[in-house]
Amino acid sequence: MSIWSRLSTELRTAGRAAQGAIDEGKVRLELFRVGQQCDKAAQALGYAVHRARREGRDLEAPLMERLDGELTAREAELKRLEAELAASLGGTPGTPDAATTGTPPESSPHRPNDQPLQ
Repeated sequence: MSIWSRLSTELRTAGRAAQGAIDEGKVRLELFRVGQQCDKAAQALGYAVHRARREGRDLEAPLMERLDGELTAREAELKRLEAELAASLGGTPGTPDAATTGTPPESSPHRPNDQPLQ
């Protein structure tokens, strides 16, 4: 094998490895972002329930359904991304740690109102 063909083969191999690392990084970044959105959705729901209970009333059904639906959608996206990451790493999806899903709940920023998330 000539030196040029060996060099070409090595460069292709390095290129595939680099592309794999870039793709994994994109999934991890998206996983982090969706994890933060999931935290925000849970906070919005929690704040709405807290305010309603503090005021001695039930949370309105449409608001509860909207906030719960938003949280459910974010959780589904989180699971999909976890499975995608596990598949790309050749493992099985498991329980993610705080480093891959975003900030832990105790350090999440407060969300003072139940405005829709963007």
